[in-house]
Amino acid sequence: MTIEKMLTQQVLEAVKACYGVELTEKDVQLQETRKEFAGDLTVVVFPFTRYSRKSPEETAKELGEYLKQNIEEVETYNVIKGFLNVVISSAYWIEVLNDVAKEDKYGYAKEPSGKTYMIEYSSPNTNKPLHLGHIRNNFLGWSVSEIQKANGHKVIMANLVNDRGIHICKSMIAWEKFANGATPESTGIKGDHFVGDYYVRFDKEYKAQIKELMAQGKTEEEAKKEAPILLEAQEMLRKWEAGDEKVVSLWRTMNDWVLKGFDETYKMMGISFDKVYFESQTYKKGRDIVLKGLADGVLYRKDTGSVWADLTGDGLDHKLLLRDDGTSVYMTQDIGTAYDRFNEFNMDQEIYVVGNEQNYHFQVLSLVCKKLGFDWADKIKHLSYGMVELPEGKMKSREGTVVDADDLIEEMIHTARATSEELGKLDGYTKEEAEDVYRKVALGALKYFILKVDPKKTMMFNPKESIDFNGNTGPFIQYTYTRIKSVLRKAEEAGVKIVPGDIHTALTEKEQNLVKLIAKLPAVVKEAGDNYSPALIGNYAYELAKEFNQFYHDYSILKEENEQVRNLRLLLAQQCSVAIQNAMGMLGIEMPERM
Repeated sequence: MTIEKMLTQQVLEAVKACYGVELTEKDVQLQETRKEFAGDLTVVVFPFTRYSRKSPEETAKELGEYLKQNIEEVETYNVIKGFLNVVISSAYWIEVLNDVAKEDKYGYAKEPSGKTYMIEYSSPNTNKPLHLGHIRNNFLGWSVSEIQKANGHKVIMANLVNDRGIHICKSMIAWEKFANGATPESTGIKGDHFVGDYYVRFDKEYKAQIKELMAQGKTEEEAKKEAPILLEAQEMLRKWEAGDEKVVSLWRTMNDWVLKGFDETYKMMGISFDKVYFESQTYKKGRDIVLKGLADGVLYRKDTGSVWADLTGDGLDHKLLLRDDGTSVYMTQDIGTAYDRFNEFNMDQEIYVVGNEQNYHFQVLSLVCKKLGFDWADKIKHLSYGMVELPEGKMKSREGTVVDADDLIEEMIHTARATSEELGKLDGYTKEEAEDVYRKVALGALKYFILKVDPKKTMMFNPKESIDFNGNTGPFIQYTYTRIKSVLRKAEEAGVKIVPGDIHTALTEKEQNLVKLIAKLPAVVKEAGDNYSPALIGNYAYELAKEFNQFYHDYSILKEENEQVRNLRLLLAQQCSVAIQNAMGMLGIEMPERM
């Protein structure tokens, strides 16, 4: 039982004993004591004055005295206006530290929850390489998955590859027109980058044709619709959906180039999936469901042949589900994919990790599925996150003004190498050992910089700032971890053993602060799971690392002559390293053993 829960129950006992009133846990307001006051937990007393019929100060003193007399964990108390600040004894915090040391995987739920979540993230298009926006998506999806696992849920990590549609055909048409048979192998260009170049080439040609048509007297809107290269891409999509062998063969070849490139990037990121879906395999199911909804009168067809959902009764508009020519839209395939997934896994929740520009899409998806009669429609959740921006503004794939994921990771590793060499942190390492640390530091910097920000917020990415070894960064936390591991190695080399449970000494304020922070990890993991927010885990790891560094600066560990105190401090250091490693692991960040 946590100290918060235990104190809450005892406050209820105190109110009953002092004032003869039985209240419930929701009537007790507890909070961490503010740093300027002595105490660990603060009880808000104002709600109890109606029963005591006394001033807040008198009520707080009566309840404080009861707690001190009846709970051995309460050492003392003080009253500030209507707030009762309770000081918990050193003995209690030492017991907490000993208990934490016995746990196999501290911070993780001890029992499975019985719930199953599917978390879809990444969801790339096979017409371009992964970029900085995908990096936030992948890191967020991976971390949210790991945090839900830590909360005891079964998690299916899913990727839906958008491998069909007009955008894919744009790359294909451009390759046919301009590649002269070139391939990734013949050019030495990574497959996803190779295909992405043709997507950019399509846009360049498309704009040139629009300009030419407008010079011939067409309006801009007419020119955009009538540009020959766009008409060719639209015709190619129709042929693909009709199963044209030549088109399907080219599509398969170019998709394979891209998917091979994606796999290399995912491996470098440390990202993987339990289940990979392809839009090309799911869109027909969606179309069948939509046509059944049409037959059942839930949806309607326009004179042009397109099929729509009328959502005006729900405060939205009319939503297109099938185009005039019968081809599917994103919404159609999302309906089909959701249907297949819930039938296969019967999840308690399906979470889509997708940027906030798609808020409306997922609102409509849930609503349309509900109208179609699916009882799982309310289990659809959109984890909406803000965009990643650069100092020079937003990125645009079709114009080629993106930061490629591969290029960014390579740049981060280069920066980590340069920074480490400048600081002389890896002197004496072999080349292979040093490169492994550079990789861990670079990806740790990148992941932490992105994940420490609340997912809902738009963020500005600054590579140089992220890799700083000081401040709220991944490398600072990694360096703190390696500092602790160094102390523990030296203790082992000196034959000093850490003995949990054999500590009979009082705690200093800084030692107690460390124990309290370590003890918070399970609650932070639960809160991060409830809010789908890795930022809570990241900021916890930073607070713990910062607190340990202050402690390390002020106190001796190995040179402490009192064996009891030395044992306590070594145990504290050890459990700090465990809590930091487990927290950072939930962010997908590897911790070097040395730096």
